[in-house]
Amino acid sequence: MSEFLVNLLGERLVNGEKAELDVHALGSKLSLLGLYFGCSLNGPCKQFNASLCEFYSKFKKSSEHKDKLEIVFISSDQDQKQWQDFLQEMQWPALPFKDRHKKMKLWNKYKVTSIPSLVFVDAATGKVVCRNGLLVVRDDPKEESCTGLEQHASLEFPWGPKPFAEVVDGPLLRNNRQTTDSSALEGSYVGVYFSAHWCPPCRSLTRVLVESYRKVKESGHKFEIVFVSADRSEESFTQYFSEMPWLAVPYTDEARRSRLNRLYGIQGIPTLILLDTEGHMITRQGRVEILNDPDCRLFPWHPRPVLELSESNAVQLHEGPCLVLFVDAEEEGELEPAKELIQPIAEKIMAKYKAKEEETPLLFFVAGEDDMSDSLRDYTNLPEAAPLLTILDMSARAKYVKDVEEITPAVVEQFVSDFLAEKLKPEPI
Repeated sequence: MSEFLVNLLGERLVNGEKAELDVHALGSKLSLLGLYFGCSLNGPCKQFNASLCEFYSKFKKSSEHKDKLEIVFISSDQDQKQWQDFLQEMQWPALPFKDRHKKMKLWNKYKVTSIPSLVFVDAATGKVVCRNGLLVVRDDPKEESCTGLEQHASLEFPWGPKPFAEVVDGPLLRNNRQTTDSSALEGSYVGVYFSAHWCPPCRSLTRVLVESYRKVKESGHKFEIVFVSADRSEESFTQYFSEMPWLAVPYTDEARRSRLNRLYGIQGIPTLILLDTEGHMITRQGRVEILNDPDCRLFPWHPRPVLELSESNAVQLHEGPCLVLFVDAEEEGELEPAKELIQPIAEKIMAKYKAKEEETPLLFFVAGEDDMSDSLRDYTNLPEAAPLLTILDMSARAKYVKDVEEITPAVVEQFVSDFLAEKLKPEPI
């Protein structure tokens, strides 16, 4: 285990007393690692840090699992003095301030898109156990409302995922105020829709989703959507839900809504999680799939190895490193040869990481000649050459460029292999 942790975190951590901690000394009993992504200048991080300190202190004092958990702070601070001052408020270690490369690798590996973020991972393998640790901390009862931590956190430790059917179990609403039991979802494809009326992108997606829902149902597929509200009042929930023809978790059932948010690690809305008939996740990118496929021809929207870059899926460029092959193509269909060129390596990467039950470390796109591609080239300061093979890492503000006359499958495979092995030298975006 210790060798894996060294590979994940490096040899040394530091604490608020400026003392170094050997990663090997984290303990042989350690089974769960909490990766806490934050910044001293961020107001929500400061607020969450106080709650996490209370949670951590109670866990270490009263839990039978106290030796099985450790938290490591991964900062995005730019000022070392501010980072050091923030670290003094913490009871756990942190990655060294100057280890920016290791920090960025962890941001990308666990697809962190906002702060604060707390991701619980298996200390022996690095696999995600719970993506939304913020809710684990938030839902922990305060001392005045319970006799001990064991009543909540210890009993649920290590806060791993439970089957969807178990988490959603209970009555679900229809907008005519009738209820149905969640068991009615059995055997259906399910979309779990996290949304709120106060969010303009949510309202826009809901209008599209209503039409998609109708088309899928009319085509004879067993498909249902469950709305999990992030509205700020029951009145807003009721108003918003009146526009929806599907089911919803009752607004008053805050615990169940929170458990579903935790189950899927929701970091922002709107988010549409698509599940197969067994309750297993098909994709987290339901929003993108719906917008890219208004006729629902690709239902149930299994992930495609290679995507054609568009305005609706460009948001995925910010979720981690992306290989983008720019080609000289203006008309529909001209991108197909480019997709066929990189599809074998994309499928190979997807299969490899799926077998390891890990998320794919690289997304694959082809881009032609259009406004979206031009904007991306301008933003990342890429040359006008075509074909042009690139890997763009927006969160790290880094790019890797392979500008050769002929791009072959062997060239693509070697480029990807060198990137994953960290053999490529990045250029700044």
